[in-house]
Amino acid sequence: MANKPQNKGKFRKKLIHKYRLVVLNEDTFEEKLSFKLTRLNVFILGSVFSIFLIVGTIFLIAFTPLREYIPGYSSTKLKKDATKLVYKADSLEQVLEVNNLYIQRVRALLTGEISEDHFDKDSILQAIQYDKDTMSLEPSQLDLEFRQEIELADRYSIFEQATKDVDIVFFAPVVGTLSDGYNLETKHFAVDIAVEMGTPVKSVADGTVIFAEWTANTGNVIIVKHAGGFISIYKHNSTLHKRQGDLVKSGEVIASAGNSGEYSTGPHLHFELWNEGYPVDPTNYIDFE
Repeated sequence: MANKPQNKGKFRKKLIHKYRLVVLNEDTFEEKLSFKLTRLNVFILGSVFSIFLIVGTIFLIAFTPLREYIPGYSSTKLKKDATKLVYKADSLEQVLEVNNLYIQRVRALLTGEISEDHFDKDSILQAIQYDKDTMSLEPSQLDLEFRQEIELADRYSIFEQATKDVDIVFFAPVVGTLSDGYNLETKHFAVDIAVEMGTPVKSVADGTVIFAEWTANTGNVIIVKHAGGFISIYKHNSTLHKRQGDLVKSGEVIASAGNSGEYSTGPHLHFELWNEGYPVDPTNYIDFE
């Protein structure tokens, strides 16, 4: 039992026992430097140096480009290039699908899969000949009653402005200049918003995509059905990002604006809003400014 305190005392003395480290000139044996050291000081200095070395190595790996040269770490530039290639491949895939659909329809027309209905125009005109002098064009009593019933019915007309109050809040599909407004006289049941090519087109509300195809006159068209009997239509897009049957959220990007279709006169979005089968003025529901 008496040996343990003696061993502890010896170990403590070894730790604090002083040594002298001398640096001499080999030729003249002149003393250049000298250090007083103990085992304890050497241990503490070695530990501190090791900690700084470990922290410095971690910093270099985590926050400097040197990590790209360490096996197992990928290059940041390679990640960005890979992300761009993924988006580009997705866009090319959509364009390829549109082209394949167009080729299939043209092939069906050329091979006769789409049949034409032939009829004798002259025989139809002869069947509807009538005597203008004896025929009365005055409406019957039944027609008058039917007209009065329609006029009194609480319905919407495509020639009247809808004013139905709704709980749904609509989101502006794009931000741009309103180049052409809703006009019943010219039968322009939409608003045209001039935007730059490729501007993201967003869904005005939650809904379901019921149509997403290419048409000759209006280019890439996407139609979304919303709650409350509303349907929003987006025409002349350069690309479509959603397919028929997809569920979309309010403000979610569904297409990219463009200049597609024969009726397009420049990069813009032709936006229509319908309710219960009748067109309504989108500016009554959406602030496009």
